[in-house]
Amino acid sequence: MAQDESTRDESHPAVYTAQGDDAWLPGPSSRGPWDPRAQHGGAPAALLVHVAERAAPGPGWQLARLTLELVKPVPLAPLVTRTQVQSARSTVRVGIDLLAGEVLVARAHALLLASQSLALPPGLPGWPQEPLRPLPRDCTQHVRIPGLPEGESFYSTAMETRVAEGDSTRPGPCSAWFRLAVPLLHGATTSPAMRAAAAADFGNGLSWVLPVDRYLFTNADLSMNLFRVPQGEWIGLRSASEVHGGGAGLVVSHLFDEQGPIGIATQTLVLRERSPGA
Repeated sequence: MAQDESTRDESHPAVYTAQGDDAWLPGPSSRGPWDPRAQHGGAPAALLVHVAERAAPGPGWQLARLTLELVKPVPLAPLVTRTQVQSARSTVRVGIDLLAGEVLVARAHALLLASQSLALPPGLPGWPQEPLRPLPRDCTQHVRIPGLPEGESFYSTAMETRVAEGDSTRPGPCSAWFRLAVPLLHGATTSPAMRAAAAADFGNGLSWVLPVDRYLFTNADLSMNLFRVPQGEWIGLRSASEVHGGGAGLVVSHLFDEQGPIGIATQTLVLRERSPGA
């Protein structure tokens, strides 16, 4: 489903521009919160979903899983992808390396399933998460995470946000809706799975529990499972973080569209104390 042109902010270019079949140029709206030279994880996550979906042998395939390893900070610099594809009757498995020059910065594994319509028995137990409410049109508060820098970035420029449950300015679980405000890839349709991946990486910041002025809590990966294709432009996250004094943490985000649950995402956190005066 193509993104509604009326929601795009034409004052900002797309997050990425293709430079050939397997080369990509990130724009300023891909920038992340930790380093002005590095991208937000949601940007390459959505880009690699595009690469995976492009590898399908034809129409009728849907992304069921994306596992993204953020090996190094993904720079705001020209990138290339190298892809390996294994196809079967009902599955397509895609391995993708993302490189800056010859340096591996991220690695993804995607699983696509052949879509089919099933006549399921009535009354089956459902996903144990209630739909996320209120809906985006009934939410007025934007996501605001204390300590994050302002300026052009994936967080403040590329994404429109609405808080649904909790308070993003205070520590603890929180739920919010996310919608891409600019095209992800210049001249290309933003697919439902791309929208889901772009939003799924926000769980860490949305459900923060450590003060950003004293700690770093970057996610080293993102795993996303979708059991149905998202409908509409808005992706909801109901997120909660757990941290431990040993230096590791975990974020679990249940994913939604306006009709109800669509899947789940997890992130492994690397916790570090900031140096005094940093």
